Amino acid sequence: MEKLILHCRLSPGDALMLTAAVQALHAQHPARFLTDVRTPCPALWRHNPHITSLRDDDPEARHIECHYPLVHRSNQLPYHFIHGYTKHLAAELGIPIEPAAFRGDIHLSDEERSAPLTISEVGGKDQPYWIICAGGKYDYTIKWWHRRRWQQVVDQFNGRLQFVQTGERGHYHPPLKNVIDLRGRTTLRELIRLVHHASGVLCPVTFLMHLVAAVPRPNDVPGLRPCIVVAGGREPVHWESYPGHQYLHTVGALPCCGHGGCWKSRTVPIGDGSPHDEPSRLCLRPMSSGLPECMDMIEARHVINAIEWYQRSAEESPIMNDGIASTKSTTTKTYYAQSYS
Repeated sequence: MEKLILHCRLSPGDALMLTAAVQALHAQHPARFLTDVRTPCPALWRHNPHITSLRDDDPEARHIECHYPLVHRSNQLPYHFIHGYTKHLAAELGIPIEPAAFRGDIHLSDEERSAPLTISEVGGKDQPYWIICAGGKYDYTIKWWHRRRWQQVVDQFNGRLQFVQTGERGHYHPPLKNVIDLRGRTTLRELIRLVHHASGVLCPVTFLMHLVAAVPRPNDVPGLRPCIVVAGGREPVHWESYPGHQYLHTVGALPCCGHGGCWKSRTVPIGDGSPHDEPSRLCLRPMSSGLPECMDMIEARHVINAIEWYQRSAEESPIMNDGIASTKSTTTKTYYAQSYS
């Protein structure tokens, strides 16, 4: 068996996408490789059956720096982020590899699956919850949506939905009212556990949206996990979005993203000495709201409507009991009867 040590020095979101490449490698070439990884977030790989511990100085191990150059053609080719590392690894090894699933590959222990992080543990009522991430990293401020709009969404569902706010310490995550505040208070494994048991997720284009797809749902919960992504026009839709996501974008609606994602970094320079402040990386259409125009076009009502779609399904869908639909479906039948009469 060939020994591989795969290196990825980028953010947790990038490392998460590498899990899809490792899954595909072992699914399509079983018993051929022993694989280990070196990434900034080893917790992502915990319980992963495809990982074998290898020493850095193992003379039989081949070290590969993993990249995804496919991103540079993402506006022209019909590929998802999942294909990025997969195609690069295939080229490095000289073998065919295709994604094995439309998601990253996160594994949970039996304890993580059976012991949900109940909201009562962190000071709230023990009830279903949605996760909300209302910020992001300082190197890509163009992805931010306005704090007041996140708050409008939370306020709209006050009394109906419990929101749990998450966010990594050191990044921009303004506090919201009427939420359970877990900003900077969860380890990566705790966040994975939180996502596993969440009823839904609301976020910008960030690590969390990829985690939503990669973390399996509880065995007794059917379907795809609801996720609403406030995306704007930075990335091509097909490169980022997953099945089941409501990906709120404006690609094609403005000249700057008329042919795909603009891939800019910041709305305005923030003076931190980063190359992301260079004029070529700045938004071409900043607004007085402080948002890029593509994000400014997405209003709180658009997000509220998307959540309502999910809530309608959760609150009005028929519940099957021994093969017989309950009378809870009557509301849905009446709604459609009135709408189309």
